[in-house]
Amino acid sequence: MTSLAGKTLFITGASRGIGLAIALRAARDGANVAIAAKSAVANPKLPGTIHSAAEAVEQAGGSALALKCDIRDEEQVRAAVAATVDAFGGIDILVN
Repeated sequence: MTSLAGKTLFITGASRGIGLAIALRAARDGANVAIAAKSAVANPKLPGTIHSAAEAVEQAGGSALALKCDIRDEEQVRAAVAATVDAFGGIDILVN
């Protein structure tokens, strides 16, 4: 696998599951990871939030940006993409 060091990933649904696993793998390479998901507040039935995922990405060696975003809402997606570009200078990889 090619190193993701210095690359920026925008990952939807990255607060848990496969999205979080991809985020953590990229973080181990030193990637920037934008975590876009609806889970900003803990849910007793579902583990993980954008904030806990961002903390895990940072601990794994990446840089994280937690973004509350419902991908069904185009304006929220546009705002999340703009915030990612502002924070990291662009987006190299989208995982949806």
